[in-house]
Order: sequence, then C-alpha cells, then structure tokens
Amino acid sequence: MERMSRPHVRLLGQGIRYLTTLRGGGSAFPGLVMEKLHPGFVAEELAKLPHGVVVVSGTNGKTTTTKMAVQLLRAQGLKVFTNRTGSNFVRGVAAALLGEMSLTGRLDADIAVLELDEAHAVHFVKQVEPRYALLLNVMRDQLDRFGEIDTTRRMLARIAAATTGTVVLNREDPRIASLAEHVPEGTGIRWFGLSAALRPLFPSDDDMRSAGGPEAGADHEDELAPRPAAAVELSSFEANRVRLLVEGRPVETTVDLYGVYNIYNAAAALALALAVAGPDADRPALLAELSRVTPAFGRGETIEVGGRPLQLLLVKNPAGFRLSLASARPGDYATMITINDEYADGRDVSWLWDVDFHSLREGGVDVVAGTRAWDMALRLDHDEVPVREVVPGLGDALRRFVAGAGDRPMRVFCTYTSMLELRRELSRVAEVAEI
Repeated sequence: MERMSRPHVRLLGQGIRYLTTLRGGGSAFPGLVMEKLHPGFVAEELAKLPHGVVVVSGTNGKTTTTKMAVQLLRAQGLKVFTNRTGSNFVRGVAAALLGEMSLTGRLDADIAVLELDEAHAVHFVKQVEPRYALLLNVMRDQLDRFGEIDTTRRMLARIAAATTGTVVLNREDPRIASLAEHVPEGTGIRWFGLSAALRPLFPSDDDMRSAGGPEAGADHEDELAPRPAAAVELSSFEANRVRLLVEGRPVETTVDLYGVYNIYNAAAALALALAVAGPDADRPALLAELSRVTPAFGRGETIEVGGRPLQLLLVKNPAGFRLSLASARPGDYATMITINDEYADGRDVSWLWDVDFHSLREGGVDVVAGTRAWDMALRLDHDEVPVREVVPGLGDALRRFVAGAGDRPMRVFCTYTSMLELRRELSRVAEVAEI
C-alpha cells in the first residue's frame, strides 16, 4: 500500500466513498481511509483554494449558520466547497472532498466553508490555518465528550489563535467575546450582536445559571461593557420580518426558518459573508439571499407526511432545547420527543434535567421514544407534563405519533442519531431530501 501513488490513493478513496454511498451511509468512513493512507490529503487540497478556508464552530447553530454562509457567499459569485453532510470531523472533511473532486483530482472551488466540532477543530487547525473563523457560542453540551465549558472555550481559543485573516465573534457571549485576546496581531476582528432589547431572549450559559435564571441576564451587562461596535446587529424581528444594523445602517429582510435562534444565526452568517467579500460586497444581494435560505436537514426541516407538516428539531443541550421550545406555542402542535444516547448524541443525558418543560404541561407530549425514552418520560413527569405513550422503538413510535396527531401539525424534538433514524423511517412514506 505504501507504494501507491497519491493519485491512486485518492482514486481508491473515491471508490470507497462511492460504494458507501450505494449502501446509504458511512459518510466519514472514506475520510478515515484517507487519514490512514494519505494523512496530508485535506491540508494539501485546501491549500490550493484562492480564498482560503473558513471554520465555523461553537456549541449551537453550526450546521444552519454554515449553510447560510455558503448560500450568501455563492450569491457573491464564489464557488464554495463545504461539508454539507454535517460530518464535522477532519475525516468528514476528507470524505466530502472525495465526493466533490473530479476523477482527475480537481476541486472546482474558490473557498471552503467548514462546520467543525469544537474538539476536532483543534486538530484541524494544526493541519490547516483558516483564513476566517466564525465562533458562535459556548454552552454546556455533551459534558462527557467536551468537559466543562471553560474547556470548550480553550478549544475555540486555539481556532482564534490559528486564524490568519479575520475572526468573527459573538459580542453577547462572554466566553466568545473574551477570545479576542487570543486573536494574533495582524488578524482582524469583527463582531455580530444584539440590540439591548433582544439580549434577554438569547441568554448565555452564565445567564441560564445566574441566580435569577435566564431573565436575569442583566447580571452580565457590566462584564461585557463597553461593547465593541458590531458589523451586524440584530435590532428587532416580528414573525419572519427582521431588522438589522449592518455596519451602522438600518436594513430589513426576511428569514423563513423555525426558531428565534436562527434569526441570530442569520446575523452571524451575514457578518461572516461581509468579512469574506470585503468592501466590494453586494449588500442588497446578501439581504435578498438571506430570505431564500432553507433549513438544514433536521434543524427545523419540514417534511410533508400525509398532507401534514412534520418538523424535525435537533436538540442536544439545555440552551438549544429551551430556545426551540420557546419558538412556538406548544398547544398548536402534536409533539414527540426522541432521545438516544449514542456517542454522537452524548452518552450522558442528565442535561435533560436542566431544561424547563413546563411550557408543555398544557398540551402534553403525544409520544416519547428512543433508547432513553423512559428517562425522558421520567423528566417530563417531574414537570407534570402528561405523556400519552412511551415507545422506545423509533419506527413504531413514529407510526403511532403520525396516526394519533389528527389534523395538528407535528413537531419532533430529537437527538442527532434519532434524527437520522427518523429521516430514514420517513423516507419510506414521504419525500425526504438526501443529505
């Protein structure tokens, strides 16, 4: 195997990727093969891109924000390579490269925009220095994998320190804002943020745990003051109508995505796109493109089942679950919750006890499913939320949920691996976009 030339190794990797695609999975496996046979593959290929590499990282919102950023930059005329399957490890990037390269080894792209898991981003930046980085937030998430949030902050600090062009930071998250001190001399810093009126809607992890709860966010106003000027500030929104300050100028657009958190993600993606496009950015085109962004798979994705909409809402930590619950009136929906505890979900599901489920008390939950269904049912019982059925098997649970929903629109809060399994089940009875 050592005698194989690099083009032959690449072709072997592309062949393996093709075969895994035929089997309907294994998105990162071809990348694992490349890591073993040609460890410098990713760095060598990405170094050829004229506009460099963008890394998007943080606890919540990576996939949706990356998708938005890709779409915005394409609207500026750039050819963008991305790891759209959400396999956000280095081997996932390698697998995505194999899928996009021609058989002659050519990657038709100007820039790469990559979503990277916080822990794996640390390994990635040792191989590839990003020209741009967008760092979103730090929340308690999968403590068994990442450790406490100060550990996560240190990981993100290494991304900031490795970035050569511009680092885009969330002005309202104290741990993200503090990363400015790690940005090397000669690398620019740009900010995205919120108006004072909106800050209580988007509590940081510290706000979530302050003595007064999320609504006591003012506790951290002094810590963040004085705030630097933001390239993009979310001023206000009403339904899908969004008002922003872009480099000090008021503008309006629409964002047709589920969840208030995605409106803030749009501000982050816009700040990044402006940093990449520079002074020649076509601002009207960027705002028009924001209104055309559709959800990433499993992140507010809507699938029509028997003529009724079913939304898949990924949840993986207390802050994300809380914001997702707060984004719609519970009584308007039939509700299902699926909790798995595979490695990609996080083995420890004790974080469910940090989520406030009282808003579900009136309408209840129709079905609870997944490998940790009974843990979830116990948690809901503690908040006096009625549960109609507990069905650990996802296929059976989904059928019962759809049959019992009546005329109500449906929503499913799901962890990562349960979301993938639900999409497979739904593809048997509905049109589900390929990842």
